[in-house]
Amino acid sequence: MGEFSPWHLLILAGVFVLLFGAKRLPDGARSLGRSLRIFKTEVKGLGDDDKNQDQSSPASLTAGPATPPVAPGATAAAPPAAAPPAEPADASTAAQQHEAR
Repeated sequence: MGEFSPWHLLILAGVFVLLFGAKRLPDGARSLGRSLRIFKTEVKGLGDDDKNQDQSSPASLTAGPATPPVAPGATAAAPPAAAPPAEPADASTAAQQHEAR
């Protein structure tokens, strides 16, 4: 009684089509696939970063200071300030940019 038969899956697919419509299901599946692909890439990148950090950490312990020395009498230059994020001109532009993503 606890087993799924092909009829159960067919009825479940029919319910999904009725609830979401035939147009939205492929779009949703496509969006889910993109999200999973991005997630997979990011997880792989985290693993690669950990490997690179483990390989470079012994060298960084023996290396000199990270900042270059400043000549006597000279002042160190301040790092450049980060530019503020650009805000859209109006709400409709923001909505269009969000829909484009």
